[in-house]
Amino acid sequence: MFSSSIACVTMMRTWILPTLFVLCGSALATGMTLQGTPGTAAALLLVFLALAGMNSPLIFPRSIGAREAERRSAVDGRPVVFWRPGCTYCMRLRVRLGRRARQLHWVNIWRDPEGAAAVRAANDGNETVPTVVVAGLPHTNPDPDWVREQLSPPSPSV
Repeated sequence: MFSSSIACVTMMRTWILPTLFVLCGSALATGMTLQGTPGTAAALLLVFLALAGMNSPLIFPRSIGAREAERRSAVDGRPVVFWRPGCTYCMRLRVRLGRRARQLHWVNIWRDPEGAAAVRAANDGNETVPTVVVAGLPHTNPDPDWVREQLSPPSPSV
C-alpha cells in the first residue's frame, strides 16, 4: 500500500512540468483565439507542446532500476546515467547523445529510490543529475562529448 502511494506521487511529480506547459499553452492559446489571432495562438500552442514534450520522460530511453542498471553495466560495460525529468542538463545530455543515448542504462531517480540514494552518495548528499557512472566511478554533469567517448564505437550497418 505504502509503496504504491509513493509510486503515484513520484509519477505525478514526473509529469508536473509537462502538464503545466500544456495547461499554460492552452490557456494562452485560448485567450489569443478569443482576441482574434488564431494563427498566433496555434503557433504558441505548438511551442508549449514542444516544451512539454522535451520536459517529459518520453524523450528519454526507458528507465530501469538502479540495481538492474548496475547489473547490466557490469555485464556489458555501458555507462549508467542517473537523471530526472525537467532537468535541463539531463535533457542536454540526452539530445547531444542522439541515437547513441539508447546504448546507456538510464535510471530516473524520481522513480527509483535506490537510484536517488546512489546519486546522493556520489554527490555529498545532493541529488545532482545527470550523474554518469562509468566503470563504477561517478561523474557529475559530465560533458556529453566525454560520455559519447565512453561508449563503444557504433557497429557498421550491413
